[in-house]
Amino acid sequence: MRILIVLLLWISSLSLTPKEYSQEKSTNKYVWDFNTLEQWKDDSQQTNGKKNYTLLDNGCLKLFTHPKTTERSKIKSVQSFTTGTYTWKIFIPEIGKGDNTSIGAFLYFDDTHELDFEIGYGTKAIRKAMQFQSDELLVIMTSQGFPNCSKRVKIIRNQWYEFSLTLKKGLNNELLAVWKINQTPKFSTVLHYKKKISFPIYCSVENLSFMGDHMPNRMNYALFDYVKFESNTK
Repeated sequence: MRILIVLLLWISSLSLTPKEYSQEKSTNKYVWDFNTLEQWKDDSQQTNGKKNYTLLDNGCLKLFTHPKTTERSKIKSVQSFTTGTYTWKIFIPEIGKGDNTSIGAFLYFDDTHELDFEIGYGTKAIRKAMQFQSDELLVIMTSQGFPNCSKRVKIIRNQWYEFSLTLKKGLNNELLAVWKINQTPKFSTVLHYKKKISFPIYCSVENLSFMGDHMPNRMNYALFDYVKFESNTK
């Protein structure tokens, strides 16, 4: 009887603890549901010490920036990872017309070892060249070095998307990077890194000059439902 009582108390204590993430050790699969931010840390810039993010009652992380600022609101994972599949589920809202706000899902080690999804309104020149419709936004998928390359595609605003980035070993131990949107491959490149890189995972909303024609005229935001990582290391 005493053992049963102890067991019931232990189960009860588990149910009262908010789950930040789960880990399946046999598959090295991690899932971060945004009920807390215990496994994440602030990495914001130009926000004057403010944390421009909040956890919503529905279990989503809301990141935002204020109008007429150069705020860069970011969080990054405490842990770092290597080869595997990184996934972000994000609600992409309407972004102010011409605003230079970027919604980011990316991996960053340093300025030449960075792999990005960046979503924003886009400049007039890009929108004209790519024949954007009024309800479409720009996605830029980028390797910031080794090589420096990128691809641009369009998505429809006010929808949920799953953005994923897979890193796997190729020939001569080089990495193949594959960007997908809703499980559909959109871009890939071989990474010529000279050393093994371990990446923290980032979620962001930043006011970046190249993503639009002017500083934002409104508060812009994104909702992050979850982040996942599954290692493909045997």
